[in-house]
Amino acid sequence: MTYKSRRKFLRQSVGLTSIGASTFLGATGALGSQKIPSSRVLGSNNKILVGVIGCGGRGRRLLTYFLQNKNVRCVALCDIDDQQILQTSQLDQSISTSLTLKTKDFRNVLDLKDLDAVIVATPDHWHALQTVMACQLNKDVFVEKPLALTIQEGRFMVQAARRYKRVVQVGTQQRSTPHFADAIKYVHSGQLGRIRLVRAWAYLDWKGHTPKVSDSSPPPHVDYDMWLGPAKDRPFNENRFHFTFRWFWDFSGGLMTDWGAHMIDIANWGMNVKAPSSAFSAGGKFAYPDDAMETPDTQQATWSFPDFTMIWEHALGVGRGPESREHGVSFHGEEGLLVVDRLGWQVFSETKKGERGKRIFKGKGLPLQPAQKGSTLRHVNNFLDCMESRKRPNADVEIAHNSVIGCHLANIAQRLAREVKWDVNKEEVVNDPEAQKMILFDYRSPWKLST
Repeated sequence: MTYKSRRKFLRQSVGLTSIGASTFLGATGALGSQKIPSSRVLGSNNKILVGVIGCGGRGRRLLTYFLQNKNVRCVALCDIDDQQILQTSQLDQSISTSLTLKTKDFRNVLDLKDLDAVIVATPDHWHALQTVMACQLNKDVFVEKPLALTIQEGRFMVQAARRYKRVVQVGTQQRSTPHFADAIKYVHSGQLGRIRLVRAWAYLDWKGHTPKVSDSSPPPHVDYDMWLGPAKDRPFNENRFHFTFRWFWDFSGGLMTDWGAHMIDIANWGMNVKAPSSAFSAGGKFAYPDDAMETPDTQQATWSFPDFTMIWEHALGVGRGPESREHGVSFHGEEGLLVVDRLGWQVFSETKKGERGKRIFKGKGLPLQPAQKGSTLRHVNNFLDCMESRKRPNADVEIAHNSVIGCHLANIAQRLAREVKWDVNKEEVVNDPEAQKMILFDYRSPWKLST
């Protein structure tokens, strides 16, 4: 199919009806050294032409990092909110000289034939459609986390990236952060001994009560039907819009996917795993039982792997998580405990019982190894480098897909109040049709998804 005919097809049908989850292919994980074949040459005059789909706070921030590369030009801005586009257009003087398109319909951005890449910073329920369609129209993609609203969408995104030979980087910037890489190298060194427990968490004291507000008409500068997109039709409500959409099931997975996408990714990285074989989760609205949120403000999850277990904890309105840290990941080995977060990493020696009950430390541990600044800029630069080299990026789409599987399963287990068993290779729930249905996507007409 030629570019012109594929573009016409996509605009008319937005993709074919989805295939069933039983046709999923088993994923093997991506390596940064793997090359993505491509005969494509980047933008004219050695410039990299990018468009932004989703001009909210995160989209604007990402664009500022892209524009620190002198070869990048922003030529298109898309958002369903005119005010977001206006703020983004005023970020940098270079935008006003290079910008050729401002639109509320992301398909107009993808229509730009000379566009090299798109930044997708829309709400979670839009990530899959926009990423897959960008791949189909020969655009590389930097898409924000969490990768998708459902597990099936994530697999479709991987398939599209591979089929159309696109570079797809996901915004889990810890993958490009030196101190996280150093911590994982230490975990892989074996110095912690056999690891049988991994813990990850996020305790956010800044997020408190979300007051209920009545449904209303959307602001006149907003295309609300386009904001809903594939999600089911619901009246406009300020709480289900812009930043706070992440606390409602139709659009996101709450803190479990919002921060779990970061922390579980580090846990998977350290343990060299794809996904758990089962998930159990408990939690609810214990801190703010009468507020507007749908997703749990307090939640714990346990995942089973062949040789270890993984635990997640989150809580809103309080900030002292395990190890007295707001967020982090701990790898508990028989010789030591490694703890890492965005401030750095350190190792604590494990103990054993000595004579007369005296505790003996098995090693010296390691003092705090502080973080370096600039993780998101490094992540953006890795994406830009891979656009040229055609290697898979540090947070390749398949890595992100694998890391968020456990998060989605935990949410399903919490909502159904039972354990969910998972076939890692087939990517399907075992003997639970109700849970299986929740890994699939169900789009509002006319939106459809196909690779």
